[in-house]
Amino acid sequence: MTKIAEVTEQTQFLTFQLAEESYAVSILRVKEIIEYDTVTRVPNLPASIRGVINLRGAVVPVVDLAVRFGLRDCQVTKRTCVIIAEVEAGGERLVMGLMADAVSQVIDLPASDIEPPPAFGTRVRADFLEGLGKIGKKFVLILNLDRALSSSELLSVAEAQNLPLEAAAGAAPVALKPAR
Repeated sequence: MTKIAEVTEQTQFLTFQLAEESYAVSILRVKEIIEYDTVTRVPNLPASIRGVINLRGAVVPVVDLAVRFGLRDCQVTKRTCVIIAEVEAGGERLVMGLMADAVSQVIDLPASDIEPPPAFGTRVRADFLEGLGKIGKKFVLILNLDRALSSSELLSVAEAQNLPLEAAAGAAPVALKPAR
């Protein structure tokens, strides 16, 4: 890949809505976007993990970012979706689903349009943010997924690998393992 192509790709972000605010994640971390469907609850996981989904045979945990950020629960609507993204934990890449109220668009943000994260004024901890992207007169909060989903979520998912879970509608139990 050429240096110019790398720079172009690195400035693309997927924007989405969460609790009436606009967020963005690097498009390089997004594997796909799927419609919100059946999520199976798993005991002993943090409240911010809604449960798991079956993604083509792989068990993928779904994180409610609103709960993780201390906001109201994400209410499921027709536009609710799950962003399947890669997150790094302990040197290993895990695939996780991120619940979003709605996905907006893919945008190009040159480095000159990205400001450092503010120390105050957002409902999200500043260390969860990469920066603020300027889109016209508005801003989008650019998330650092590794930091936002570190600690409890990823540790819980790693620990839960040994927990059996009942698949929906009486299917055989499966082991919770990160998708590759």
